[in-house]
Amino acid sequence: MFAPETEALLPPPFQALRVLSVELHAHSSLSYDGRDEIDLLLEQASAVGLDALAITDHDEIDASLAAAERADEYGLVGIPGIEISSAAGHVLGLGVTERVPAGLSFGETLDRIREQGGVAVVPHPFQKSRSGVMANITGSELAEADAIEVYNSRLLTGRGNRKAQQFAERRGLPQTAGSDAHISEMVGQAVTRIDTDERSTAAILDAIRDGRTSAEGKRTPWRISFRQAAGGAKRRVKNRVANLLE
Repeated sequence: MFAPETEALLPPPFQALRVLSVELHAHSSLSYDGRDEIDLLLEQASAVGLDALAITDHDEIDASLAAAERADEYGLVGIPGIEISSAAGHVLGLGVTERVPAGLSFGETLDRIREQGGVAVVPHPFQKSRSGVMANITGSELAEADAIEVYNSRLLTGRGNRKAQQFAERRGLPQTAGSDAHISEMVGQAVTRIDTDERSTAAILDAIRDGRTSAEGKRTPWRISFRQAAGGAKRRVKNRVANLLE
């Protein structure tokens, strides 16, 4: 390894690449199907060597904002975010600081994200059973997104990931990955590599828009995926009962 002062004098092919490892899709206990508090997610992200974390709860943003404020304590960049239930399906809003309402059209959801200076990423677009948008929109509409999540670690067969990657490649769209973690242990299963010299939310979002990204990861073990799904269903029933009793 070259000393920093020596490296700076070398031509670009010989300089060390600067790439951040980022988790862009994770859920806290504020999600109806999430389990853990934000500190556990931040601890895990730090422990596995990530540079940044976005908590993207379903139609909720308070935990993500709190995590973004505290991320520096864990040596991380905190990216505020949310997973929005648009009328067409799920959309990730990265870099937003106000909740985008659920139920808006796909196009208006993208507009609301961008109005806040955020980046609109479509997760698991071809997975109909998990609110993938391609059950309800055209390919031309999907191509209006800022980026496509081409690797989601919770897809059991991998077919949806392959279709998402093929679509992004054909359309020349930026590609991201996400663990879609609903328990802290799964944070970092899938990461987006970000090509940027700057450790900041703004630099990461700019790199995603520019397509200076690559996606990689490994599949969440099926036993854990089923356990997460079962736990989420149990929490949904519990929350509905609690709401009825209020």
